[in-house]
Amino acid sequence: MTFNTPVRDMRYALDHMAGFSALERTGAFPELSGDLVSAILEEMGKFCDQAIAPLNVESDKQGARLENGVVRTTPGFKEAYQQYVEGGWNALAFPEEFGGQGLPGTLALALVDALNGACMSFAIGTTLTTGAAKAVKAVGTEEQKRLFLEKMVSGTWTGAMNLTEPQAGSDLSAIRAKAEPVGDGRYKISGQKIFITYGDHDLTDNIVHLVLARLPDAPEGTAGISMFLVPKVHVNEDGSLGERNDVHCVSLEEKMGLHGSPTAVMAYGEHGECYGTLLGEENKGLKNMFIMMNAARLDVGMQGVGVAERSFQQALAFAQERRQGRAAGVKTGDMVPIIEHADVRRMLYSMKALNEAARGICYANAVAYDLARNAPDDAQRKEASALEGLLTPISKAWSTDRANEVTSLGVQIHGGMGYIEETGAAQHMRDARIAAIYEGTNGIQAMDLVGRKLQGDGGAAISAFLQNVKEEAVIAKAGKREDLHHIGERLLEAVAAVEASTQWLLEAAPSNQEDVLAGAAVYLKQFGNVAGGYYLTRGAIASALAANEGVDAAYHDSKIAIAQFYADNYLTEAAGLTPAVTAGADVVARIDSALLSA
Repeated sequence: MTFNTPVRDMRYALDHMAGFSALERTGAFPELSGDLVSAILEEMGKFCDQAIAPLNVESDKQGARLENGVVRTTPGFKEAYQQYVEGGWNALAFPEEFGGQGLPGTLALALVDALNGACMSFAIGTTLTTGAAKAVKAVGTEEQKRLFLEKMVSGTWTGAMNLTEPQAGSDLSAIRAKAEPVGDGRYKISGQKIFITYGDHDLTDNIVHLVLARLPDAPEGTAGISMFLVPKVHVNEDGSLGERNDVHCVSLEEKMGLHGSPTAVMAYGEHGECYGTLLGEENKGLKNMFIMMNAARLDVGMQGVGVAERSFQQALAFAQERRQGRAAGVKTGDMVPIIEHADVRRMLYSMKALNEAARGICYANAVAYDLARNAPDDAQRKEASALEGLLTPISKAWSTDRANEVTSLGVQIHGGMGYIEETGAAQHMRDARIAAIYEGTNGIQAMDLVGRKLQGDGGAAISAFLQNVKEEAVIAKAGKREDLHHIGERLLEAVAAVEASTQWLLEAAPSNQEDVLAGAAVYLKQFGNVAGGYYLTRGAIASALAANEGVDAAYHDSKIAIAQFYADNYLTEAAGLTPAVTAGADVVARIDSALLSA
């Protein structure tokens, strides 16, 4: 099945949902214009459709493999990656002083969207490289930047994030990897890391590992973690490659999906000769790693959108071709395409509505990221920073939870054929499943939402966001179109429910955090539903204006129809979730585990 990057929908989300025009108004991107954005998206689509998308099926059948100590990627990956580097795609949003193109990070996120729709296994390595480069740029020494940053920005060298150990998964306080100073600013690294995505591969000559480890006499827990830059191949003073470092992939994980992405078990210092340099301050490693992790969390949310988009496109094509049954009330005659059946259209609408809502959330998150760093005054930057922080757990968790739902619907639409690997529908479901797990499980994202994001400022950021949602709902409700009026009503009902949940959580927090944590995941779902509805409503209002002016009315009417479907199915869901949010910890009371298996 061919994949077509949804360039038009991506541009629609940028312009009418996420508020991309605010970036032009900052003046921070002098070259930015509507024509430039169109050109970039079009070329992005061509590259992803022609060079990356054809690799997807083969990446599932013939994934990465370890041969005689060398990790081999899927045939075609190396050549496609070279095109990616030559096209300057990795450098899109980095400053020109480091070889970047100085464009907004939002456009780089659109690239993540397109790449993951084309081939998620290929795309994930690129996002880890850009995340690692951001960390080096933020906290690296001038020497580290001189030797590594330009190569990482271009993608000539890739980056990898090394956190997890067998005994330290989500709880990084249990990390045991060690770093011992040996003089000249160097440290001897020893230990093992697991689940390291693109920890080794054959795409580039060097890999820059960012490794969490403990210095001698470091404090216990997360307060004693430092971050180290550990190259696969040492770099000479003149920037040329030197000797191989003592860092090796000892095995690759056999995974449920994402077969083309090498997930490595990495050994550091097996021969006592692994060396790296401190990146950032001592014992501040986790704080500095969050520069990379927060970028990764938004990228992972976008992964969910990308793979769900591919699943939708395949399901739509199948539904238009597959003939089964007849129209309601018709007993004889030719069978009809299954898209003629209301339940199949319901599933397709669900897939499309959830995809567009998640894309709107993620793109708006990226616009907030750019404004937080480039808005012309402190007040705007502070407001954008609060929105960025609020939307990050929503982007990551809600989008990937919904991607699991969308890709499951994609299998369902295929019926029995969806359960057979031959059609490829199952690949999307298997690939998508990991996104809700890594970069902080979605439960951790929910804890972050009700903890740091809600309680950290007493609910101020959430209150400001919900006020914007209500204002948009009022605008929609006041519109002349009945469908817009209906969407506005549904959005107001849903936001009232979120406000009730929010107030309950704030009141419960001082006396019982268990009550708050028990409702956290449901609250994130409720909040995400409303956020998705908010951005779809913004788009629907813009579409109503365009349709009334006769500008491609069919396309814009379809956007309003999707928003109305979402309102009736997912905003109503949000309105009913407050009892689950406020049920408290008793609903998950501790009981004898033997009773659970009885």
